[in-house]
Amino acid sequence: MDTATIETAMAELFLPTHRADPYTPARRLREAGPVHRTPLGLHLLTRYADCAAVLQSTAWSHADEAGQLHPSISPEEAAEELPTSFLWMDPPDHTRLRTLVSKAFTPRTVARLRPRIEQLCAELVDAALERGEFDLIDLMAYPLPLTIVCELIGVPAADHRVVQKWSQDLARGFDPDVLMTPEAHAARSTASREFMRYFRDLIDYRRERPREDLLSALAAVEDRGDVLTELELLTTCVTTLVAGHETTVNLVGSGLLTLMRQPAEFERLRRHPEYVPSAVEELLRFEPPVQMTTRSATEPMTLAGHEFAPGDGVVVLINSGNRDPAVFTDPDRLDVARYHDRTSPPPRHLAFSLGIHYCLGAPLALMEMEVLLHELLRRVGTMAPLTAQPRYKPNLIVRGLAELPVRFTARS
Repeated sequence: MDTATIETAMAELFLPTHRADPYTPARRLREAGPVHRTPLGLHLLTRYADCAAVLQSTAWSHADEAGQLHPSISPEEAAEELPTSFLWMDPPDHTRLRTLVSKAFTPRTVARLRPRIEQLCAELVDAALERGEFDLIDLMAYPLPLTIVCELIGVPAADHRVVQKWSQDLARGFDPDVLMTPEAHAARSTASREFMRYFRDLIDYRRERPREDLLSALAAVEDRGDVLTELELLTTCVTTLVAGHETTVNLVGSGLLTLMRQPAEFERLRRHPEYVPSAVEELLRFEPPVQMTTRSATEPMTLAGHEFAPGDGVVVLINSGNRDPAVFTDPDRLDVARYHDRTSPPPRHLAFSLGIHYCLGAPLALMEMEVLLHELLRRVGTMAPLTAQPRYKPNLIVRGLAELPVRFTARS
């Protein structure tokens, strides 16, 4: 493939005008080679084996993303301007902060949430069927994960809408600075400041009136002063809330749109509801909510025939690795049973990352989507998009639909 064709594919991958289909340019880049230099100065990894190797290795650091993608933010401002807590840390700080939050997301803890998730999914489907035509993102994709993570953390229901807005602005703010408008930059800064102020006030309130929630537990740890500073407490609360629902919103929106566009697979699920856990994994492979991430070399390394010096950065192209034909059979075809055979499953998809940064909220996201699918299969007869080209957010990294007008009918 010639240089001009590669440059065109690179532009299509990064520009907001191509959010509806990032997979075609990703495929072109993957076919052209395993490594490409990007306009960001980082090298793009396109193939599963290389992506997986980087994600699983602690020799590739995740602590430099702020500097790699957000040069407009000084290192001194990074923690408050982009409150990502342990997401962009290496051990030992990553281990220390992640451990404090991990107890809220263990499979056993998440299992206790199932009755509440089932209740909420039933209410959302009630509302959908009552309306008939509605915006799936607003009525279903946001309320499900946002409500659950807010209840888990301890954010009052009256505040859900405002923290949703701040979360959207921060999720957009994870994109490279050069791809953001001045308005998006300003919105990110405002959201960061408002989030920090909000949690500072809510933590003070919880100290006087503690409850059985994550916020009260973290505030008690911070009070001891030995393992958690105030800034770490605040950024961890923001990170947990934003990461705990924004990606699942995209899983619900993109996943259900995919099933609506492939009704034979939805009917296959109806005939075989035991495929639902597999279907969720397949939807994550097919439409990963996080499309890419970065790492930087901590020592001299050779990968895909390329020499990397310490400090050299890479973009791990998750959406390309997840559709690598060297690893996944017929990768551009949705197969809801792909992960059903546990005796010889395909390789793990990259949507939740791998290694020490494997998604902390994966058990919760899987359960939310599984419960929702079961409820839809049981009660909804038809689901259909009302537009062939729904509008996507401009987000590059945390990619998802801005709106999805649909029509639902009840199952007879």
